[in-house]
Amino acid sequence: MATHPDPHIHVEAGLSASGRTRDMLAATFGLVAELPAEVTTGCGSRVPLAMTSHLPERVTCLPCRDHASDRHRRFADQVAFLGPMPGSPLAGTDAARAAAEHRAMARRFAGEDGP
Repeated sequence: MATHPDPHIHVEAGLSASGRTRDMLAATFGLVAELPAEVTTGCGSRVPLAMTSHLPERVTCLPCRDHASDRHRRFADQVAFLGPMPGSPLAGTDAARAAAEHRAMARRFAGEDGP
């Protein structure tokens, strides 16, 4: 494989956790999906999956950090709004906890919080 000229660590555009999802499926069902060689990032680049991280402290691409912070904030708002609605599969307290976790992750990506 050729060396990628971009030295930065990025975040996947959709904030998917391909590797973690793959591990969970393998542990639960014995199924293993093939991971993509390259992914689209929050800054719009295509980079090898190995050049991405879901941990804010490892992401060095500033546009990707901004993208991830914004996505986590928006997702927190959606969960907080939709979670307590009638018919939601989440209990209100679970939705509030999930929203708080995503807001904390948004702050970490923005550099406003520690781990």
